[in-house]
Amino acid sequence: MSGTAHSEVGAIRRLVLKHARDAFVSDALIDLEWQALRYRGRPDFKAAVEEYEALIRLFRELGVEPELVPSDGSVSLDSIYVRDAAVTSDGGVILCSMGKDARKPEPAALRAAFAAMDIPVLGSITGDGLLEGGDVVWLDGRTVAVGQGYRTNWEGIQQLRTLLGGAVDEVIAVPLPHWQGPDDVFHLMSILSPIDRDLALVYSPLMPVPFRDALIERGIELIEVPEDEFATMACNVLAAAPRVCVALDGNPRTRSLLEKAGAEVHVYPGLEISWKGAGGPTCLTRPLLRDG
Repeated sequence: MSGTAHSEVGAIRRLVLKHARDAFVSDALIDLEWQALRYRGRPDFKAAVEEYEALIRLFRELGVEPELVPSDGSVSLDSIYVRDAAVTSDGGVILCSMGKDARKPEPAALRAAFAAMDIPVLGSITGDGLLEGGDVVWLDGRTVAVGQGYRTNWEGIQQLRTLLGGAVDEVIAVPLPHWQGPDDVFHLMSILSPIDRDLALVYSPLMPVPFRDALIERGIELIEVPEDEFATMACNVLAAAPRVCVALDGNPRTRSLLEKAGAEVHVYPGLEISWKGAGGPTCLTRPLLRDG
């Protein structure tokens, strides 16, 4: 299967997910963990499984057959947000080092899952380095932007740069705001979702001016998420293909703006699997290979 890992917008050819059934496991585990993980509300296991089945059906309708990471007793409910523990590159997957302590075991669990799936691992972020996949965004095949905040630090960015080596021309470090503090879920992809090579969904009030200017200078048109829809994760949208979007249901103004820009928007119900854990469709998915 040919393609590239250095894209956020090409048609997805290989996709890894972790089903709510295997991440949440049971109501008993949810009761044990959800408050300590700072979820917005207690997920309902049965409803979460039903929502996830709807998400899988949506991907199949879009021509993508997901590969599922198995259950692993070493990880928490947060492992449903499979993007964060790994970064893709054409040389192989790079395993992250999580900025949230409760998520520290996830990269090792993914290593075992990837081995079973015959997915090569290029390397890992180690030592004092912190890196989470939600902070890493390919702007084109040779340029990657990385949010620097509470989940990803400078050391992690430098290790990523070293591991990518000659496969990239530029690694752009993007300083992230304090916003709601170190316990909040805030990644670069909280304020940036690429929709096409020349189109991105953004929340400018939390975006550094130099980075926003750099996107515009690259010829990327910016769709601004309305203020009243940012809290409901309107800025977290996955491009399944150029201008073909997967979005959390319930943000009609953002959907209308995307459609006016020529995008096709597919929504899924995500109260249990997305809103309560503050992880939208980009967080729930780890695309491995896309059309170049």
